[in-house]
Amino acid sequence: MKKQRGLNTRQQFVKRVFDLFFSSLGLLIFIIPILVLMVLAGFSTKKFGMFRQVRVGEDGKLFKIYKIRTMKVDIPKEDFITLKNDDRITPFGKVLRKYKLDELPQLINVIVGEMSLVGPRPDVPGYADNLVGEDRIILTVKPGLTGSATLKFKNEENLLSKQKNPKKFNDEVIWPEKVKLNRQYIKEWSLFNDIKCIVKTIIN
Repeated sequence: MKKQRGLNTRQQFVKRVFDLFFSSLGLLIFIIPILVLMVLAGFSTKKFGMFRQVRVGEDGKLFKIYKIRTMKVDIPKEDFITLKNDDRITPFGKVLRKYKLDELPQLINVIVGEMSLVGPRPDVPGYADNLVGEDRIILTVKPGLTGSATLKFKNEENLLSKQKNPKKFNDEVIWPEKVKLNRQYIKEWSLFNDIKCIVKTIIN
């Protein structure tokens, strides 16, 4: 299979330096809040406040993202879709998820080189790893904390909650649109676009 071309070597270097500097700075700023949120999440869920979850990364390789726990129970691998009023999510967890605070520990993933600040969100196995043809360009970059698709579907749980068949809607509507947006992001990549995406994420 012909390997898809994503960012060139220079672009990869610039993106990595940017990621490393700002993720390290971010972790220094947020380390205390992250620890506090972990403790509160532990009380809320009656489990350890942080957990790791398998996702598909660059070149289709599996890795584990860090997340602050928001659910009272561990969800099965095949049951990855969560809805707005999912009763497995604690009240405190709903606050974390609303403001994406449960994703803050992924700054660690960025620092170690498994993720980027901006890029396609890392999916559970069965989606990005099954892409074919030109869509596999998505696997040529590190998955991100935020991205154009993330911004468009920031209320994804609310949207899925309104559907009769959430998984079918995700697979047939949301996922194809995410693929389209992520392909466009890679083809039009620039550091300025990454900065704009981060700013939009913060103010939205």
